[in-house]
Amino acid sequence: MARSGGEDAAVRFMVEVFAVAAFFAMELITILNRCHHFSGFVYQHARFSPDKKTIEIAVRPRSGSTAVCSGCHQPAPGYDHLPERRFEFIPFWGFLVFLLYSMRRVDCRRCNTVFVEEVPWGDGKHQLTRAYMLFLARWARKLSWKETAESFRTTWDKVHDAVQYIVAWGLEHRTLGPIEAIGVDEIQYAKGHKYLTLVYQIDLGMTRLLWIGKERTIQSFQGFFTLIGDELASNILFVCSDMWQPYLKVIRQKCSQALHILDRFHIVAKMNDALDDVRAGESRRMHRDGYEPVLKKSRWLLLKRTQNLTGKQRFRLRDVLRYNLKTVRAYLLKEAFQQLWDYDSPTWAGKFLDEWCRQTMRSRIEPMKKIAISLRKHRELILNYFRAQKLFSSGVVEGLNNKAKVTMRKSYGFRTFRVLELALYHSLAKLPEPQVTHDFF
Repeated sequence: MARSGGEDAAVRFMVEVFAVAAFFAMELITILNRCHHFSGFVYQHARFSPDKKTIEIAVRPRSGSTAVCSGCHQPAPGYDHLPERRFEFIPFWGFLVFLLYSMRRVDCRRCNTVFVEEVPWGDGKHQLTRAYMLFLARWARKLSWKETAESFRTTWDKVHDAVQYIVAWGLEHRTLGPIEAIGVDEIQYAKGHKYLTLVYQIDLGMTRLLWIGKERTIQSFQGFFTLIGDELASNILFVCSDMWQPYLKVIRQKCSQALHILDRFHIVAKMNDALDDVRAGESRRMHRDGYEPVLKKSRWLLLKRTQNLTGKQRFRLRDVLRYNLKTVRAYLLKEAFQQLWDYDSPTWAGKFLDEWCRQTMRSRIEPMKKIAISLRKHRELILNYFRAQKLFSSGVVEGLNNKAKVTMRKSYGFRTFRVLELALYHSLAKLPEPQVTHDFF
């Protein structure tokens, strides 16, 4: 029976669709052979899934190839085949892509047991291919993990698994030494005074995160030196830290040969806190005794650097400095202390520090006197900044801490320490990455 013109057009359309699909499948296999080829395996065919939402690519062993034992990583005779397994690959034009392969089991005489074979595109029981895990992990440095999952139509858990795999591989294959200078600091990662101890390498040619410890205790910080060992620790020449006593104690024990430099940024921060205590106390007293509130809304006038003040703030500060107040005297002491950092010689810096502490102790301003006592106690550690020719300070550490805080803010806070640890290592540790056959951007 003759067919109508409409039926002929439909048949021609279907033939063209199948031809395009066949051509697409053939070209896709050609692309894979160019950028994701492994000897011993063949891409057999590519097809759409029944729902047309995914692309399935069948893989088979090349004729005559021998399976590799996943235990000893050596060729071994075959034993049997497992059911077909799906490995998720990098999405292509909005389609999810899966490699389909029936894993072989081998009877390994070296391991004296039956093992599942090792395949070059996958690792262990991971459902994602190595190339896809590296692809997701690289994007997870630029976007939040949630945004990465949404962009590539996957789940947060798969992004987590990808980052975890890349970080574990990097930590296993990284080279720790040599280390010339380290900086140690803490950051708060959750409410309730929960802190992380972060140790950075701050060499002139290399800055990276070396270690993360939970809490800021002696036991926590000692974990870093357990990691690097006594030989690497003995070669460290410079250590930068703040005045937190647990850090000072461990550094004296483990890095006694290193030049220990106290963090100038924390010194200035403590001095600002002391000045603010003086201002707040005097402001309350003046309000209670009925004096003119000249210190009202003056906090940032006194704490900001002079060069950062606006024109209006400069006039306001000039008016405040006309009064003979403890706050004004504390402010002048704080500003005078900044001259310390202009010295190059540790001898002259030490003379200036001694004179500043002497004047401060005679000021009868208790918060500032506490700062002077602390500076006298740590005098030699402060002067080590000049003995190191001003080459090392915790300024680099503060910059890395800011990057760590940005990493935490991108996700609005990680719920567990382990996930936070992975994210920080992934962003700041400059870990090596596994080699792949092609860089998939």
